[in-house]
Amino acid sequence: MATSANLIFFHLFLLLGLLLLSCSELVVSHSVVESLPGFPGPLPFELETGYIGVGESEDVQLFYYFVKSESNPKEDPLLLWLTGGPGCSSFSAFAYELGPLSFKPMQEDEGIPTLILNPFSWSKVASIIFLDLPVGTGFSYGRTSCAFQSTDLQACDQTYQFMRKWLADHPEFLSNPFYVGGDSYSGITVPIIVQLISNGNEAGIDPLINLKGYILGNPSTNYVKERNYDIPFAHGMGLISDELYESLQISCQGDYFNPKNAQCSQDIQAYYKCTLGIQLVHILEPVCHSSSPRQHEFFNKGRSLTERNVELDVPEPASPCAHNRDAQYLISARWLNNDTVREALHIQKGSIGEWIRCNYRLSYMTTTWSSYQYHVNLSSKGYRSLIYSGDHDLVVPFLGTQAWIRSLNYSIVDDWRSWIAEGQVAGYTRTYSNRMTFATVKGAGHVAPEYKPLECAAMFERWISHQPL
Repeated sequence: MATSANLIFFHLFLLLGLLLLSCSELVVSHSVVESLPGFPGPLPFELETGYIGVGESEDVQLFYYFVKSESNPKEDPLLLWLTGGPGCSSFSAFAYELGPLSFKPMQEDEGIPTLILNPFSWSKVASIIFLDLPVGTGFSYGRTSCAFQSTDLQACDQTYQFMRKWLADHPEFLSNPFYVGGDSYSGITVPIIVQLISNGNEAGIDPLINLKGYILGNPSTNYVKERNYDIPFAHGMGLISDELYESLQISCQGDYFNPKNAQCSQDIQAYYKCTLGIQLVHILEPVCHSSSPRQHEFFNKGRSLTERNVELDVPEPASPCAHNRDAQYLISARWLNNDTVREALHIQKGSIGEWIRCNYRLSYMTTTWSSYQYHVNLSSKGYRSLIYSGDHDLVVPFLGTQAWIRSLNYSIVDDWRSWIAEGQVAGYTRTYSNRMTFATVKGAGHVAPEYKPLECAAMFERWISHQPL
């Protein structure tokens, strides 16, 4: 409890500093984008890109893509979306998960990649700000070498500054219901950001943000504890034998990745051997090489687990990896490193060099290893939340997410049941009295909308409209 109190006092202290920032000159740069290279004709939705400077000297320039709701933008919710990593650009969510555009599959390495409309975009029912965070991610940059350095708490404070400035520049959205969302590593930062906004509203800091809740997909919440759910997940999915699982339970006593005896160490090595060659982000998909890695996301979790895959042979063209999912990421890099595309997006010239989807060389320090206490605090304040998990994800197994949600000790108001999309079971869900809904997405990996866009769009539309899944 002392740690929780210290964190809250720390954030309140930072909020006092933000009061001073509210008196500073608002510097916002944004542009409307009406067409994009690779997409035929004008865009059938409203897109804006821009930078907002944060920090005392505004040396940190945060880049964003803003998509206005295609339904009723005057009243529809406003969603701020952060991609995980840390260091993965929000363009990944824009193009591969829940944004209005995606890339035509299996494009050859020639010319500007072709863009197509995503019929399952969440912008059908909400306005979305896709933010490149932390600094050094995507097109967000620092004006000085010092500005490129950040911690998770600094990044969260910068996000709060960003939202206040963005809303001051877009006052027509001040009354819209506001949500913060993200996936993967953002399971750590999003609850902190929501807590900061809540504290700021209570302190009367202008502009007041119409905060209603938050959304998290395949979220990391407590890195140390949730790793221990890898083993029962692997057993439930048939990746390890009953005998090995029983031995692991006895020898490791539930603490699987901090072996305290020789037998536990031996059993863990046997587990590694059994899962060698398994794609951690989706256990049914092949392990493939990619210059835009996915498996090292959030805290570079399980490097010992993922880097072993490097030893696998380079696939032949006829193999399952000939047109693998990871290869699609290379298309976004080709597109965003094209000068014509950058000009269309109004990217500041000379601000960054090569765009990469996930920048794992950030000068970024993780100081918060668990966001659990923030969920405790936010639950007590009555904010809505949607927590969903792809049920084939071995990076953040749904078993661990279920466990920390149960430990909040709220009563169940809608017990475990299937939810349906297009007449089929799309997953399972449960809702609690703290207004938290948990859902699995059947057949999805890390992260769910990338694998099951139709189902996730249906889930989001129902939840954001206050309907049961």
